[in-house]
Amino acid sequence: MGNSFTLTDAVTATPDPGSPEELAAFQGLQARLPPMFREVFPNRRAPRTVIIVPSLSLDQEVMAKIAGVPHYEERLLCLLLLLRLPCTHIVYLTSRPIPESIIDYYLHLLPGIPTQHARRRLTLLACHDSAPRALTAKILERPRLMQRIREAIHHPEAAHLACYNVSDLERTLAVRLGVPIYGCDPSLLPLGSKSGGRRLFREAGLQTPDGVEDLGDEQAVTEALCALKERTPGLRRAVVKLNEGFSGEGNSIFHFAGAPDGAELARWIQSRLPALAFEARDMTWDAYRAKIRAMGAVVEVFVEGRKKRSPSAQYRVDPVGGLQAISTHDQVLGGPTRQIFLGCRFPADDAYRLDIQTAGLKAAKVLRQRGVLGHFGIDFVCVHDGRSWHHYALEINLRRGGTTHPFLMLQFLTDGVYDPASGLFHTPAGRPCCYYASDNLQAPHYRGLTPEDLIDIAVLNGLHFHGASQQGVVFHLIGALSEFGKLGVVCVADTPERAIGLYTETLATLDREGSRLG
Repeated sequence: MGNSFTLTDAVTATPDPGSPEELAAFQGLQARLPPMFREVFPNRRAPRTVIIVPSLSLDQEVMAKIAGVPHYEERLLCLLLLLRLPCTHIVYLTSRPIPESIIDYYLHLLPGIPTQHARRRLTLLACHDSAPRALTAKILERPRLMQRIREAIHHPEAAHLACYNVSDLERTLAVRLGVPIYGCDPSLLPLGSKSGGRRLFREAGLQTPDGVEDLGDEQAVTEALCALKERTPGLRRAVVKLNEGFSGEGNSIFHFAGAPDGAELARWIQSRLPALAFEARDMTWDAYRAKIRAMGAVVEVFVEGRKKRSPSAQYRVDPVGGLQAISTHDQVLGGPTRQIFLGCRFPADDAYRLDIQTAGLKAAKVLRQRGVLGHFGIDFVCVHDGRSWHHYALEINLRRGGTTHPFLMLQFLTDGVYDPASGLFHTPAGRPCCYYASDNLQAPHYRGLTPEDLIDIAVLNGLHFHGASQQGVVFHLIGALSEFGKLGVVCVADTPERAIGLYTETLATLDREGSRLG
């Protein structure tokens, strides 16, 4: 095509973003998915192209509070293991180029596929733009990059987009490329907001913490906090959540200690809103108040309990309407009040994993009825009262969350299967698999370690995934290591105890080797 490509060629015939014409075009593209799912997906030798767009198309100001967030586009590198399908081509897009050593690390994990063969079927494209903006927005601004994506689609009739989340930006990208998205229509995203989730849980008959949704300003937040305190006079804490918060970064805690009774309560609450305890680092009341006005919020009772867990259940609705429970996890949380996602353990505790899977399935069925497609997760908080567990549904994540990439890695590495009847995962040989995963191995003395250094450390200390035993360690977020001193890890073993042991060993090794650097 050479120099014949022009901007006019790319956009003249494309509808305006959000227009009725774009919406109709998107629905037409999505109609391709059911036959593709029936005919192409089950056939491992069927030619196909998967365009991976790991854009975090979420509130960028909140995202900027997360250390190393520019490298979160690497979390979907687990999908490179789709190259084990011998006729599959992948196009992977990023804001900045990914070092070849990181790509090589993932390709060497492929079982039974020569690295050279896989690399020929992989196209890496980057915007060369590190600005704190959604990757998809950057792609849409670059017509020549769009053309290179089109040229890399080897099988247009069997191509689809795989995205971290699907916003209006991804819908526009799909229409301009002429490729459907295996993911949720952005018109349904309000179902996954904090307010939408509470409404849907009530519809599905699930118990949620006492609270109020659809709050649009600080006055509404004040009134909601006042109402909660009046309904539960002994209430100690409440949580305020931004509707579009991410990994707990949009949450804050309000403390009722010293609250007066009667008519003075509302004025007292309003005077103390600027002192909210924010989960996101460096958040201010002025910025948070602006976010409440822009996206809305909910207020909920903070669920207290001496023995408390935060499990989640993951589901998938496929293009022909099939609904599958695909995993459960116990979330590992941190931050000032333990609301920020740090990692997860698979499977969730056997004391409640099937209970939350069953409960979440009620909400998942409602989501399917509304037209939701692809991966999503439902978060719970579970409290033990000394006799039994009580489960409260907290929120819906209509995207590939922090539990998605570790589980996909496990599936691709082992070819194993999740059994929803037991909540356990087994390899084809019948071996059980568990893991401990984290996105937040972080320490100042990790800074300066390059991807090549990490690979050397892993090799010298035996920190790899061993295909024969179906156990070992896999790293991710490797690009964040040198600048931010941060990376992720998935530690796979045959028991939860051994998985945690692998994690502990990995952490000790990194601490030892990182300290030597200093």
